[in-house]
Amino acid sequence: MISQTEITGLILAGGRAQRMGGIDKGLIPFHHRPLIESVIHRLRPQVGSILINANRNLEQYSTYGFPVISDDDLSFSGPLAGFAAGLKACPTEYVVTAPCDSPLLPTNLVELLVTKMTEGSFDLVYASSKDPAGKTWAQPVFCLMRVSLSKSLEEFISLGDLKIDRWFKELNSSTVVFDSESAFANINTPEELLTLEKASS
Repeated sequence: MISQTEITGLILAGGRAQRMGGIDKGLIPFHHRPLIESVIHRLRPQVGSILINANRNLEQYSTYGFPVISDDDLSFSGPLAGFAAGLKACPTEYVVTAPCDSPLLPTNLVELLVTKMTEGSFDLVYASSKDPAGKTWAQPVFCLMRVSLSKSLEEFISLGDLKIDRWFKELNSSTVVFDSESAFANINTPEELLTLEKASS
């Protein structure tokens, strides 16, 4: 079994947040505290250490006491760039990722991803959720992966492809379907922020 100390949590806060008017999403107030604090609160007990991937406001993010790493290419090229930076900086054999704008992420996220990875000796396991109609949706920015995938990801990015699902298809990967769709709710617009605050108050 993979122990908690072997896993580093990588919080992805490197996006442009264009639909939020370009505001740094991790620092937007959610229930009177920055969004990233809710993510740290839920992820920290599940992992051995934390890394924060950010491309601006680095000083502000560093006040949380965790290493802050930026993408190699500061063109805000999406989650895979954050993955790549995290895999390079990760001090452990495994890394689990979560975005900074999903404050209700499952408290058993790592436990279930680890169980699936161990069962099938997978290189990467990502979360999926089920909506009320029973349809399954991939939640690829919530994933557990072996740090040994760093080279594979660098090669994939170097070909100019930034689609997460395409990279996953090249790997020995699997998914875990979580019952709670709301656990993966993320905030892309001011309206979604208000809706999620009301739903979680």
